[in-house]
Amino acid sequence: METKPQERLRKPRADAQRNRERVLEAAKAVFSVGGAEASLEAVARQAGVGIGTLYRHFPTREDLFEAVYRREVEQLAELAEELKSEPSPVEALRRWLRSTVQFVATKKGMMAALAIVMTANSELAAYSHGHLTRSIGALLARAVEAGEIRNDISADDVLRALIGMCYMHDQTGWQQSVLRLLDVFVDGLRVGKGRE
Repeated sequence: METKPQERLRKPRADAQRNRERVLEAAKAVFSVGGAEASLEAVARQAGVGIGTLYRHFPTREDLFEAVYRREVEQLAELAEELKSEPSPVEALRRWLRSTVQFVATKKGMMAALAIVMTANSELAAYSHGHLTRSIGALLARAVEAGEIRNDISADDVLRALIGMCYMHDQTGWQQSVLRLLDVFVDGLRVGKGRE
């Protein structure tokens, strides 16, 4: 009997989707603490699922790293959308940049694995760069339009500066240092009397 097209394209069952989300949350926590070599069994245990369930959703360790990374990039894009309603465009940009530093901080244990995945997967690199620059671009454009931020900086410039600031992520106290630098950076972008 032939499968109907709508049956082939049907969405995953609700419990399967919940399991996938639990695995992603658990992987984020376990990899952040245990690094790229943390066991997948620990991820399954933290998620409250069997190892077979984990492998059904993510056949390889790299698939799981990539899924966690994509999900976090999507959450940063969603945050940028939410921050568009923030009364102060400059503070919206600042909050998004600070959230991105937190994102990097939670990835400390995954950095080596992510570097390998990103190198091997140019589509993933393009995907993340596109999402992040669009997020920055929307927040930056709003601040420029409000006359609060200078108009001679691009989303790529801001992303490069942010990545550069986070480069020393393996040094003790790096996160507090980067948050201070971000404040200096954002204040340096301000124009007119709004500049602090």
